Amino acid sequence: MVPDVSTGSDTRGLIVYLFGPGRRDEHTDPHIVAAWDMAGAPDPGRDPEATYTQLAKRLDAHVDLRTRELGGKKPSQHVWHCPVRTAPGDRYLTDAEWAEVARRIVHAAGIAPECDERGCRWIAVRHAADHIHIMATTVRADGRRPRTHRDGQRAQAECRKIEAEFGLRRLKSGDLTAPRTPTGAERAKAERQGQTVTARHWLRKQAYAVAAAVHNEADYFTVLESLGIKVKTRIGPETGDVIGYSLAAPGDTNAAGEPVWYGGSKLAPDLSINRLRERLPDQQLADRPRFVADPTDPWRHTTTAIHTARTVLDADDDAAAQGHLAAFGDALYNIASATTGPHRAELRAAATAFNRARRSATRADHQAATALRKAAKELAYASNEPGALAIALLFATVHLARAAAKWHEQRGHEQQAAAAEEAFCHLQAGYQQAATPVLADLARRAPRATTARRFEQDVRATLPHHAARILADPTWTALTTTLAHAETAGHNPRRLLAEVGAQRELDSAEHPAEVLNWRITAQPNRRTQAARSRSTADGTSSMFAVPNGSASPVGDRPRVVSPRRSR
Repeated sequence: MVPDVSTGSDTRGLIVYLFGPGRRDEHTDPHIVAAWDMAGAPDPGRDPEATYTQLAKRLDAHVDLRTRELGGKKPSQHVWHCPVRTAPGDRYLTDAEWAEVARRIVHAAGIAPECDERGCRWIAVRHAADHIHIMATTVRADGRRPRTHRDGQRAQAECRKIEAEFGLRRLKSGDLTAPRTPTGAERAKAERQGQTVTARHWLRKQAYAVAAAVHNEADYFTVLESLGIKVKTRIGPETGDVIGYSLAAPGDTNAAGEPVWYGGSKLAPDLSINRLRERLPDQQLADRPRFVADPTDPWRHTTTAIHTARTVLDADDDAAAQGHLAAFGDALYNIASATTGPHRAELRAAATAFNRARRSATRADHQAATALRKAAKELAYASNEPGALAIALLFATVHLARAAAKWHEQRGHEQQAAAAEEAFCHLQAGYQQAATPVLADLARRAPRATTARRFEQDVRATLPHHAARILADPTWTALTTTLAHAETAGHNPRRLLAEVGAQRELDSAEHPAEVLNWRITAQPNRRTQAARSRSTADGTSSMFAVPNGSASPVGDRPRVVSPRRSR
């Protein structure tokens, strides 16, 4: 059950909407189910003699008295409005049940406390099967304003109790870090224009993707504009610095043909200019990764940083853990951007889902996650997807998403835990799509039996407690191929198995051979490293540097999600 509190100043205008046909004729049988005084509240939905004006005057009776006391000045934002909606799949509630819901919410919110005869006047209107609208005028009979501080939170808390008592779907409690949801008008506009998402939702997704890829504030605005998004900055009068910004989607205009602007903080709390600056240090162009000696380095660096983040979540530093989760949210966007293949859709869905898990009431220490954020930005400019190494990175993201869900759950962050679990499901589906053919190909190219037996002896010698499960794992054959490749790349199989086996315990792994396979895949090529060291010592490294194809000067955009079609 979801309440959504807002305020306004037009009593009659809201009444006209509540009892009218709706924007798309969706209102059916509008009528009052509860009120401060059922006998004294005219019901235009059931009484043909009752009018909107009569009802407005009754509701505004105390407001008008207060206005006369103030010398003709009406109290500001004196109309309190709270739609309350059941969740999809919930049972049908009767008018009597909705009346009880309304009375409990106006009591909890401080509008009309129970047994307080001087409380505000209010009505609850039902014009659909799944929701009511509670409307009140916020001047009490004694002329005072009600105590509505944190009214939305108190209404939410009461709804959690009502859900339990009424046998409804139990929704997750919030912590005031969720982004604003699109309004009914925004959803209706998107539907009329044939868009699958609202402008607010689309802008939020684009802003997150761009922030994940760029290195500084200037590039953030430049890339947004290159996607066709209008950018308006707010400049401080004294310093001349940017103190805020707003975005408008391409073609999204109001009735006057003007752009519809959304402030950064209104898209999401961590998209405000101050929160962005915490994770977008003002680096110079020369500091950007324009060339890399090995195109696979960004993938390895990101995989290593994600493994580190997994360890941080097990420590006691919540601020550092929250910082890594925020950086992981950026990494997911860049992984999806750098990935090709049918599983890309799942990765994009995972990045969007994880947005809710990347922030909580715990203030993030972004400096603690510098390595992960830096690696993720390198990945945004990567020039290719290196086969099995990309699968190893995806495998690491699956485990970090699951750990993030557990971390949030342990701290009572219900919405964040659910979001991380949703991201985990998308990542797992994407991993299965990408990994299945790769593992099958590795199994087909298994080394000869004598080599496989030698690797079996290595496993028994280095990981004796896990050997039986590793050798019985269906992906053991694929692991022998990966060990053979690692040996060719200059690794000692026993030393390598001992190293990757010690990174994290294997007891909880359902497929330990699969875990070892991707850990080994992420290891650097020893022979390539040695050759690179020799060339550097000879002063010839610049001759062999491979340009990182997507790294570009200011003004060129990284690979972010495609621009939205014109509205």
